[in-house]
Amino acid sequence: MLLDALIHWSLRNRVVVLAAAATLLLWGGSVAYEAPVDVLPDLTAPTVTVLVEAQGMAPRDLEALVTFPVEAALSGAPGVRRVRSATGVGIAVVWLDFDWGADVYRARQTVTERLAVVAATLPDDVSPPVLAPPSSIMGEIMFVALEPATYSNAAAETTTPTPLELRTTADVVVRRRLLAVPGVAQVTVIGGERRQFEVLADPGRLASYGVPLSALEEALRRASRNTSAGFRQAGGNEYLIRGAGRALDVEAVAATVIATRDTLPIRVRDVAELRIGESVKRGDGSHNGLPAVLLGIHRQPDTNTLALTRTLDGALDQLQTELPAGMRLDTRLFRQADFIEVALGNLTGALRDGTLLVIAVTLLFLANLRAGGITLLAIPLSLLAAVVGLRLAGLSINGMTLGGMAIAVGALEDDAVVDVENVARRLRENARRPEAQRLPLLEVVYRASSEIRVSITLATLVVTLVFLPLFFLPGVEGRLLQPLGFAYVIALSTSLVVALTVTPALCLYLLPGVRLIREGREPKLSAACKQAYARLLPGVLRRPWLVIGAAALLLA
Repeated sequence: MLLDALIHWSLRNRVVVLAAAATLLLWGGSVAYEAPVDVLPDLTAPTVTVLVEAQGMAPRDLEALVTFPVEAALSGAPGVRRVRSATGVGIAVVWLDFDWGADVYRARQTVTERLAVVAATLPDDVSPPVLAPPSSIMGEIMFVALEPATYSNAAAETTTPTPLELRTTADVVVRRRLLAVPGVAQVTVIGGERRQFEVLADPGRLASYGVPLSALEEALRRASRNTSAGFRQAGGNEYLIRGAGRALDVEAVAATVIATRDTLPIRVRDVAELRIGESVKRGDGSHNGLPAVLLGIHRQPDTNTLALTRTLDGALDQLQTELPAGMRLDTRLFRQADFIEVALGNLTGALRDGTLLVIAVTLLFLANLRAGGITLLAIPLSLLAAVVGLRLAGLSINGMTLGGMAIAVGALEDDAVVDVENVARRLRENARRPEAQRLPLLEVVYRASSEIRVSITLATLVVTLVFLPLFFLPGVEGRLLQPLGFAYVIALSTSLVVALTVTPALCLYLLPGVRLIREGREPKLSAACKQAYARLLPGVLRRPWLVIGAAALLLA
């Protein structure tokens, strides 16, 4: 049979088998160290978000003129399973949910192509539709507060920054630096005051100069843009001609010419008061009772949350030294990494405790470090093989995959225990024979492993089939539970392969030298259990229906 051939090949090439096992340990350890870690599997359906702005347009008009046309154009895109939208004052948001397993970047390309067609049909005062950055429902990994620094003796003279200064620093300095960190998808800024130029027109002065309000508005629009005027050739060179008309401060805006009267310019400052002010608030933020600006940091899909958090901590520490006086960053508001570390710490502890219990029970019954070591080697090999399989399948290390491994720990060494125990029994029997009748050690180990090959294979297959329905669950349920089943099946299947290959090879190397086996004696605890069972079994066989009835009552 194929299993017999596998066992025989493993014994003949035991050095190759053990080298492969050592390679798996090293490779699996490296993969486990570098694998992305999360609380849960990524439950985000492939989604593309479209944003359309129309400044000041009422929701009803925006829905009729923008939202419906965009929905109609995108709903027929390949792979789209659901289209949702929301319309507010001046903004429309359309969400397109694609089939599970779709490539989100290919989906974004499809949506971009369709938007290019529908954009030409939208009203002139509507901004072109744009796509929001790709993210996930677990994508918000950190909240940071930019706030006035706590007063101290060393900074008693520091001026408390205004909400306008806080928001400007957050937008210009902090947000841009964080967006440059690889793996960051978006940084959302909340709170503070947004800086703007305010022009307070004086109706009396407008009337006295004979300047209509529309002329003032047109002059202000001209003051906010640069223009190009071609180029000039001179001396064999070309010189770009540019009209630098963009106003960068209040004085430049105030000096903008609106019109002329009798060759005298009428400037903005002649008919209006100018100042730097704050735009209309649509929200606010505070922290520890002080005005603050909050920054929500979102990660890109398939990004290692823990590694990205460490990188962000370094960037935020560097930013802290570059902030204006009187400002500080508080990075402890919310950190998804803290929840991940606590959750995985609990699961890792359960996995560790379960492994230690298995080790203790195994050593207690086998009563030998060599036999126990051979058996227990199946646990790290199987778990690390599961980690490698998860990474090859594109899955992360998370609560569900660790849960699958924790469930499997108790069964990972079952096949190896059966194999080691049978090999040890056959070696003891061989040791009791006269020396002339003893079989070669390789033959004894091969026969002992072959005797139990079908039993352990079928037992592993039956247990594995219990998790088969998880792989047919659709939608979110499948995304949540399939990694658990995948980790369990990979680990248990690897334990079977280990029992058929690595375990016989190690038994051939290590067990013949064990004193109890050389002397043909059985461990005391194992012998006592067998004697107790031998006394119990005849009574069970005499009253089978009593035992069956008792078992049925326990199940009721």
